[in-house]
Amino acid sequence: MQFDHVLLISSILLLLAVFFNKLGGKFGLPSLVLFIFVGILAGTDGILKINFDDYMFAQEVGIIAISYILFMGGLSVDIKEVKPIMKEGITLATFGVLITAAVVGIIVYFIPNLPLPLYECFLLGAIVSSTDAAAVFSILRSQNISLKDDLRPLLEFESGSNDPMAVFLTLGMIGVITSKINFSGMFIDFFKQFAIGILFGYIAARFAVWIINKIKLEYPSLYVVITLALVLFTYSATSLCGGNGFIAVYVAGLTMAGMQIVYKKKLIKSHDTFAWIAQIIMFMILGLLVNLKTGFSFVMKSVYVALILVFIARPLAVFLLSIPFKRPLNEILLISWVGLRGAAPIVLATFPLAAGLVYSSEIFNIVFFVVLISVLLQGTTIPYVAKLLKVDIPLLPYKAVYDYDEHTMNNKIFEVSVKEGSDIVGKKIFQLNLPDNTLVSLIYNKGQYIVPKGDTEIEENDILFIISDAENEQDIINILKLAD
Repeated sequence: MQFDHVLLISSILLLLAVFFNKLGGKFGLPSLVLFIFVGILAGTDGILKINFDDYMFAQEVGIIAISYILFMGGLSVDIKEVKPIMKEGITLATFGVLITAAVVGIIVYFIPNLPLPLYECFLLGAIVSSTDAAAVFSILRSQNISLKDDLRPLLEFESGSNDPMAVFLTLGMIGVITSKINFSGMFIDFFKQFAIGILFGYIAARFAVWIINKIKLEYPSLYVVITLALVLFTYSATSLCGGNGFIAVYVAGLTMAGMQIVYKKKLIKSHDTFAWIAQIIMFMILGLLVNLKTGFSFVMKSVYVALILVFIARPLAVFLLSIPFKRPLNEILLISWVGLRGAAPIVLATFPLAAGLVYSSEIFNIVFFVVLISVLLQGTTIPYVAKLLKVDIPLLPYKAVYDYDEHTMNNKIFEVSVKEGSDIVGKKIFQLNLPDNTLVSLIYNKGQYIVPKGDTEIEENDILFIISDAENEQDIINILKLAD
């Protein structure tokens, strides 16, 4: 195929992916399914009949794509929102993944018509153990649903930080199967990989921010180039030194999110665009790998694994790990249900193929359909489950957004959700003792918009829109801590 033909086909596929994503949003279909569908259309079972079976290339593209997606996930985090749920999020992202993988592996081993050896069952469990945030919140936004209290930052943080654990378990089980490492060596390696990953990610972020703030470039877009290079450098340097590259790039993004950076808004916008491009290309390549004629023979086996994952393994992990944090039952159930599988499991399923394991083809096909089942079953029902469990807050049809740089403008808009039983319920706005230069500009109450006055009373489940100076944010949080 000539190079011009490759460019033409690639451009058409990218446009189709964007078009299908727009169309799918109206029906609540996650981006993952639509992008993979475009890849399948171009593959051996589709219209273009492109024969693609380079699993190593797909794995390498997947690693790069996930690195940028994780970096963007960390960079876009609101540190003040994450701090209160950091311990719970880390617990779910590590021990939650481990418990999920172990439960799936044990139960799958005893399924009669799924004859995988024990270690391969644990490998399968490791591959499907992490969750995907992008699909979840794209669905919530498209359905005008938001989650109350700290559920949203918790799920975002967990989903953004649990891929490294799944990668570690997958590579560890491949090492055990190929007799390159044993279980004791695997867990020693765990602490080494995560320690190096966290350290390198933090140092790389601090160094990058120092360069960005000190160097005076003529063109603002060149600052984006620095951070693009930072992701590749952080992942590769960490991996070469024996660390976990994925945790390193996520920590780098998370560290930068909490720092003052020149052109920070521009960096976030640019990386969001790049992450979308990486996501589309990755999913389409994974779609090209799928052979539906062969894969459909694994559909029923995939259904068994998906049901175990959705209704047993994930809920058990969440219930056990939520005990110390004393979460209400409805929130535990929502966290359990939002265990959406996404990009990482399919990319990880290429690792056994690249390693030449005996059952690698079976594992890849099972994982592919498990992800599709999870996305279609959970992804399309999340808005209804959130409403059923009464943990949803309707998003406002419009939202004022100010695109400013921290060095030129100091105003900020805060959204505060008033919890049931909050101490500020029943108080008038003038009784809140908010800082100077602070204005409660709008209240969303029971489906209506209210322009408040000083004597307007605060009610349960109100959403307050507050405009204030950025330096007042912590004072506002302290005053309204039971409402934030």
